[in-house]
Amino acid sequence: MTRRLIAMLTALCLVLSMSAAAFADEAVEIPEAPDFTDVDTSAIPGVEDGVLTIAMECAYAPYNWTQYDDSNGAVPISGTDNEYANGYDIMIAKRICQAYGWDLEVIRTDWDSLVPGVQSGLYDAVIAGQSMTEDRMEEVEFAGPYFYASIVCLTTADSEFADAQGLADLAGGSCTAQIATIWYDNMLPQIEGADVQPAAETAPAMLMALESGMVDFVCTDMPTALGACAAYDDMVLLDFSGSDDNFQADEGDINIGVSLQKGNTELKDAIDAVLGEMDADMFNAIMDQAIAIQPLSEE
Repeated sequence: MTRRLIAMLTALCLVLSMSAAAFADEAVEIPEAPDFTDVDTSAIPGVEDGVLTIAMECAYAPYNWTQYDDSNGAVPISGTDNEYANGYDIMIAKRICQAYGWDLEVIRTDWDSLVPGVQSGLYDAVIAGQSMTEDRMEEVEFAGPYFYASIVCLTTADSEFADAQGLADLAGGSCTAQIATIWYDNMLPQIEGADVQPAAETAPAMLMALESGMVDFVCTDMPTALGACAAYDDMVLLDFSGSDDNFQADEGDINIGVSLQKGNTELKDAIDAVLGEMDADMFNAIMDQAIAIQPLSEE
């Protein structure tokens, strides 16, 4: 992926700090990570060397993105020169590592390679905005959740669907979502009469499909949608949460978790011990921070 393309994709989800109000009514104090450094983790599979190696796309803001300096706490991307990862996933990973005194290594890979990579032991964990679906739980262990992501749609201000009040109002529209996600596999089929187009390879590509007019609307989660609306003043967020005509989602569809190699319950328990010290308000407050520092494109 070229620097120009990465910069363009990360620009899709710029959000101002004022968007914090969308997640919580009042500021939430974020305490320091718990101190578990007295716990012996030398026998936990994957972190025997004191390094937690994680994978993500590094192109899925505000969960994760690529930038070209270490500002705002960004960490180097393994195998690259002067490329750094940042975002909500990095903030959570750093908190986990701080608790145990582990070092953090970040590997960049594409979405479809995340589960196979953690299954094969190529990396210790995936922290990449993955939903904790039943299908994925058959393939990997999940620690968490570390975020709760409501499902929404995005359209454009000049679209005939801009005033939609429920799923029925989206009938007949062309739409897409990111490949291998609950947005595409589980949510879009709930829109009766929708003209579902081929899935987008990445979340940024999904947003580009909407902005370029290739589709009438897309389905995504709230953080991604808020970022897109801030980057493009012609995008409109369609949130049907107050309607009876909304997406039907299981907890696994909206719970975001850390995936691990199947059977690695020791690492799952260690990560859960850190996440268990947090609640939804803390998750939202950290997401607000991630959204606020997301970089602009330097076209």
